[in-house]
Amino acid sequence: MDLENQKRVKDAADKYGAENVVVLLGAAEAEAAGLAAETVTAGDPTFAGPLAGVELGLTVFHVVETEMKELFDEEVYEDQVGMMEMVLEVDEIAEEMGGIREEFCKFLS
Repeated sequence: MDLENQKRVKDAADKYGAENVVVLLGAAEAEAAGLAAETVTAGDPTFAGPLAGVELGLTVFHVVETEMKELFDEEVYEDQVGMMEMVLEVDEIAEEMGGIREEFCKFLS
């Protein structure tokens, strides 16, 4: 997650409260999604950005996870995500994201 996006996430959490912010990711690889998820939950693991050492504990999902997919209009999801979903390792992404949420998220209901 680049430094500007880290700042946007931190600003949103500060403005609205971390318990009211959900981060939705769309990275193409599980490792990249996991790194971004860790950044918004446990803090920037590279210690380079605005979230270095900042444990926001935000709720975070990937757009291809079942919990998120079910929230979208089926036609819109298919149009916007469907093609990529066919080539992504959806199970691997979901497993990575679930592990991050279990370990670091503070606001799961």
